[in-house]
Amino acid sequence: MSTSDGYVLVALILLPLGSALLLMLTPSRERGGIMAITGIASLAMFVLSTYVFLRYDFGSTEQFQGVLAWPWLHNVGFLGDDGIQIKVGIDGIAASMVLLTGIIVMAGTWVSWKVRQRTKDFFILLFIVVAGVYGSFVMLDLFWFFLMYETAVLPMYMLIAIWGSTRKEYGAMKLMMMLVAASILIFTGIFAIFTEAGIGSTDLTRLYTAHYSREMQLIFFPMIALGCGTLGGMFPFHSWSPDGHASAPTAVSMVHAGVLMKVGAFGIIRLGIQILPEGAQFWGPALITVGIVAALYGATSALKQTDLKLMSGFSSVSHMGYVFMGLGTMNVVAMTGSVMQMFAHGIMTALFFLLIGGMYDQSHNREIPNFSGMAKQMPLWAIFFMIAAMASLGLPGLSGFAAEVHIFVGAFRAYPVVGGLAVLTAAITATYLLRMAGQMFFGEFNTRWSSLRDITWAERAGATVLVISMLAMGLWPSPWVNRIATTLAQTIPGVSL
Repeated sequence: MSTSDGYVLVALILLPLGSALLLMLTPSRERGGIMAITGIASLAMFVLSTYVFLRYDFGSTEQFQGVLAWPWLHNVGFLGDDGIQIKVGIDGIAASMVLLTGIIVMAGTWVSWKVRQRTKDFFILLFIVVAGVYGSFVMLDLFWFFLMYETAVLPMYMLIAIWGSTRKEYGAMKLMMMLVAASILIFTGIFAIFTEAGIGSTDLTRLYTAHYSREMQLIFFPMIALGCGTLGGMFPFHSWSPDGHASAPTAVSMVHAGVLMKVGAFGIIRLGIQILPEGAQFWGPALITVGIVAALYGATSALKQTDLKLMSGFSSVSHMGYVFMGLGTMNVVAMTGSVMQMFAHGIMTALFFLLIGGMYDQSHNREIPNFSGMAKQMPLWAIFFMIAAMASLGLPGLSGFAAEVHIFVGAFRAYPVVGGLAVLTAAITATYLLRMAGQMFFGEFNTRWSSLRDITWAERAGATVLVISMLAMGLWPSPWVNRIATTLAQTIPGVSL
């Protein structure tokens, strides 16, 4: 990936921001214009994201590729020559997350065209979130990373409180209070890293080579892990997530679970493991413990849910538990599986929420016991839902299996008991998903829902893109494995094979 490709990374941030600005200038009554702007912008983001992923050279010895930097604030007070820069670049982990974002944003935009209440405002806020997500993945400056991180989080309050459903005010407030509180821990960790490095720069590439005392790493790694992990649904600070999922509108749930939670896990890698590897080694067993508890707790809680969105929300907690478990092993196999799981879970959970939203918009009901025989009434909906369920329970040939097999193998290498508990979690996952499918799709059709129609063309198109992505990783995982494993081996001192 050449230096000139760095302008593509800049474009990934400016494109959603520019589209939001263009929407501000578009009259609200021009619905066709709003659809055209958002459709073109989301397609462009998908194309650029795919380009970035494919252009990334996993055979290169460079830690980051496509690096571009512009001075912003330097030679002032405690800042040195480099100071704070607007600096972009990616590694193999970020390249995978950029692709994930492009896929989900395009699908989420299509299904959001049916939003009728303040449509323009909805897309403005959604695209600001997307800009923050892209910025979090490509920024190589500590200050700008945190700024993009907060840009991705803050608009979620309004997106849920205004366009959400059920207990939307409660879900939005709970989400915002917990994530803002967690940001205090991240901010504290950032100041500690900057001060301990003593180089007067927030350049991540320089901070990675700075020296940090063992005592400092042991104290501040858990702050970074807890702060970023809260956004990733880390147990026991996960409770905002199911409530947020249940309250959010369809596209917001897709972006929320599909990519925003991944920003949290990505932050643990970028700010924690890559900068403070000794701290990561010491606290690895704790991260594994939290991960496996979350996986078991989330799966068991999903087993008890009757609301489809709550079931998917707790399922997200469970699958993100696999991510934390793999990261804690500090071996390349399981950590590669963790990043692949971030991608795989993002795709499958986005499909879940797309389909749940499509049905809820017609029925205004998400209670599993109220439905039966839906495979006859909404066959395409049922087929897509079953594909998402099979990916979630780890069926070979789909993305979930490719990710989980890496995590399980790595976990067995590090702690066999944890590996066994992870397999048990997969069995529980299969139980609640297959039970849900049996209740909803088969049996005698409930005539109460005879007016329901199958998913719209926009929803079919979005679901198809997501299914193709699942199959791509499931049948040909090498592009992801090559990029992720190479980056982990090159950038994390002390990581084992």
